[in-house]
Amino acid sequence: MGNLLYVIAVILVIIWAISFLGNFYTGGIIHILLVIAIIAVILRVIRGSA
Repeated sequence: MGNLLYVIAVILVIIWAISFLGNFYTGGIIHILLVIAIIAVILRVIRGSA
């Protein structure tokens, strides 16, 4: 389950980077999902769960 979180976070970062660098409009939802994914990864690192 933990690896799935990292996979989703990486996919969101890639989609965000492509849309940001390619000037594609993906809407505000990708930014919200990206923030949620980053927060989830940071919380997992802080908790130190493997």
